[in-house]
Amino acid sequence: VQLVESGGGLVQAGGSLTLSCAASGFTFADYAIAWFRQAPGKEREGVSCFVGAYSGTYYADSVKGRFTISSDNAKNTVYLRMDSLKPEDTAVYYCAAKFLVRPTWFTGSLSEAVYDYWGQGTQVTVSS
Repeated sequence: VQLVESGGGLVQAGGSLTLSCAASGFTFADYAIAWFRQAPGKEREGVSCFVGAYSGTYYADSVKGRFTISSDNAKNTVYLRMDSLKPEDTAVYYCAAKFLVRPTWFTGSLSEAVYDYWGQGTQVTVSS
């Protein structure tokens, strides 16, 4: 299993970015894919989760209404569209994957302890 994030960069407050998580070595329908972020001096926090088996999406309250998670199964890629970005969104963003024994039973999780595989991260910086 390999996860590779891309799409990070520098953007002004109020702007948008779309992150990509390209996955290889597994079938999307058997996994949950989540985005996490870690700001300097802070703990890593869950941002959003996508469950491929039923296209379920879950969001942290801090990003609800601003971020959108989606997938392209043909490309084995999960995206995180980030709109109305704020300086407090500045962080390294990671994608993570969890194998699901019963995918349709999984109701989504933003706890990092749940996830088995991690990408290397991509930096997002939002200037004020």
